Amino acid sequence: MKQKLKNILNLVLKRLNAHATPLTDLDEVKGLIKDLNPVVPDCGLMRFGPEGDGGYLIPDDLDGITACYSPGVLDISGFEMDCAERGMQVYLADKSVDNPAADHDSFDFIKNFIGVTNSNGFVTIDSWVKDSSPHDNSDLLLQMDIESYEYEVILSMSEDLMKRCRIMVIEFHVLEELFNKPFFRLARRAFDKILETHHCVHIHPNNYSGTVKHGDLEVPKLMELTFYRKDRAASTHPAIDFPHPLDHENTKNEPLVLPKCWYKG
Repeated sequence: MKQKLKNILNLVLKRLNAHATPLTDLDEVKGLIKDLNPVVPDCGLMRFGPEGDGGYLIPDDLDGITACYSPGVLDISGFEMDCAERGMQVYLADKSVDNPAADHDSFDFIKNFIGVTNSNGFVTIDSWVKDSSPHDNSDLLLQMDIESYEYEVILSMSEDLMKRCRIMVIEFHVLEELFNKPFFRLARRAFDKILETHHCVHIHPNNYSGTVKHGDLEVPKLMELTFYRKDRAASTHPAIDFPHPLDHENTKNEPLVLPKCWYKG
């Protein structure tokens, strides 16, 4: 009887393992983290937006940037307001709200999600930019917080649009899934695409969520990454001091400091 139960248990475990999500080799995760280690641009960083959630650190190199594209609006528009006050035209998109949280003459809002199709309430980022500024090839600032759609949006962006984005601030979600192979492949391709043309110049872990640990790796589940186009960075050196003096916690939850494996400290 015992042997029969043991055989049944082994069969069940075998079937479960056959359908289990394959795990990412930790060396692959380490390789991605190393590639994302931030560098310090010569121009330094400044903060746009409020001190809490919705504020981000960006390179102090805005002259010549004509527009900010900001998919993902919710109830905070402080970053976009600062961009407008610096003379940028600000384009906002979010189907989940009727209007931005603030109003400005330079704001242009569409009630759509940004995704990979031009249907069912979605519009691609290339179509959005083309429709709003079809004859303009000037530099742009992209600030994106779209609840996990960021990966597919990045992968669907044209090379020309990527190169127009001098600065990109992107909130990356569900990063705890980096240890699952299918998601890692998706995220790795998205990050590789960005790193072809941009340096990572800042990482801020959002303390709305915690971290996950595997071996000597600790990954915040939600992080804000700032990227700076490589042709604008005459020279860079590794960022070694975190948090940055201009960083602030997103929420009143327990403070969350960037784990040391994410930078060359």
